[in-house]
Amino acid sequence: MTTFHDSEPEGSHQVKRATASGWIGSVLEYYDFFIYATAATLVFPQIFFPSSNPRVAIVASLATYGVGYVARPIGAMVLGHWGDTYGRKNVLLLCMFLMGLSTMAVGLLPTYDHVGLLAPMLLVLLRLVQGFAVAGEISGASSMILEHSPFGRRGFFASFTLQGVQAGQILAAAVFLPLAALLPKEQFNDWGWRIPFLLSFVVIIAGYYIRREVHETPVFARQETQGQRARTPVLQAFTQHWPDMLRVVCMALMNVIPVVTTIFGAAYAVQPGYGIGFEKSVYLWIPVLGNIVAVIVIPFVGNWSDKIGRRPLIIGGSLLSGLLSFAYLWSISIHSVPLAMLFSLLMWGVVYQGYNAIFPSFYPELFPARTRVSAMAISQNIGTMITALLPALFATVAPPGSTQVPWIVGGLAFGVTVIASIAAFTARETFRLRVDDLGQPHAQPVPLKDYHRQRDEVVSQSHRSRLFN
Repeated sequence: MTTFHDSEPEGSHQVKRATASGWIGSVLEYYDFFIYATAATLVFPQIFFPSSNPRVAIVASLATYGVGYVARPIGAMVLGHWGDTYGRKNVLLLCMFLMGLSTMAVGLLPTYDHVGLLAPMLLVLLRLVQGFAVAGEISGASSMILEHSPFGRRGFFASFTLQGVQAGQILAAAVFLPLAALLPKEQFNDWGWRIPFLLSFVVIIAGYYIRREVHETPVFARQETQGQRARTPVLQAFTQHWPDMLRVVCMALMNVIPVVTTIFGAAYAVQPGYGIGFEKSVYLWIPVLGNIVAVIVIPFVGNWSDKIGRRPLIIGGSLLSGLLSFAYLWSISIHSVPLAMLFSLLMWGVVYQGYNAIFPSFYPELFPARTRVSAMAISQNIGTMITALLPALFATVAPPGSTQVPWIVGGLAFGVTVIASIAAFTARETFRLRVDDLGQPHAQPVPLKDYHRQRDEVVSQSHRSRLFN
């Protein structure tokens, strides 16, 4: 009969602390990242890229959003190496400081009217720093939570990394909502948009106090004690695990769904050139409501993946959310706010979570501990970098004045989700592998009957600890 390995984490207090740290850190860091995304669609075309041609301004502004993702593979190599050689905790603290300082600086930038071309140049530079910093966040937080999680519960606990990301997006949009609704347009474009960026000092303060209390993971600590820590994790990742890294690159293209929803969808709905005419304050509720639903759904989907596996949920969530992108863009094209909200909730809030809630456990499970942060960070960020260039592509192939925007952009989005689904189908299932067997191509999963028995024991133990603590 299969028994627990001595090296398998026991969970309880440490996994809860690691999960809380990963969750709150993701909230704070992705608040920073997504307030930029919101501003890039709502105000940056007017204040940093003024032009008599609205198409040029929209494309230029959305391109700066993509620039942040261009820096992510570089950040992934540096921060991934740091996380695999100096620890998960250390790299997460470094990411937090870089992100907080660069975001505050965006809120202090002069506009095009004040300094001309220097304004967009500085904006691009700070966006590069943001992209560099965020590159190590999800891979570091996911690895930290995963390596603290008890057997049979990795999917559930790791999903809180992405729940934190969604909560950060809610916070980003929620900060903009009262400003966009209450301030006159001139005041909002002049100084109101700066407030969310300057509030990022909270990231620096709160992030430090939260993450300094987290213990290093048992897996990393054991490797360090035994002298097994990788010296060149990035090189080892590329030479030994490139097939799974390629799969992660393709699966990470699923970032196309939030791109369609919050970036291109916002520009399509509110920018005058497209002629839809949604109010900025009204449209901001679409990502807020979608993310609220996602925050509720994510832990249930993560828990489900511990029961039936990672791959079925990723494949189903990818294909169905790709199909729903047609309906979402169509609802905007017919000027229907209620339908746009409904399809946003279905596409992004519910169905997309079949992928979104699962990848924080599935990606790091594909790689061994020695190269886990590097391999996941590099491959995931290459995939998301590619999708970040899509808003400018969408605005180019379906510019203001186009009559077939839902079919053009929806077709491209669905094609991307098909690629991601194929990559997931070719990957091995990981949910029944022991923590020390992760990333080992010939490792045998725990037999299904034994797995569910042991998982039930872990769940029961967790329930008992809640009752008596």
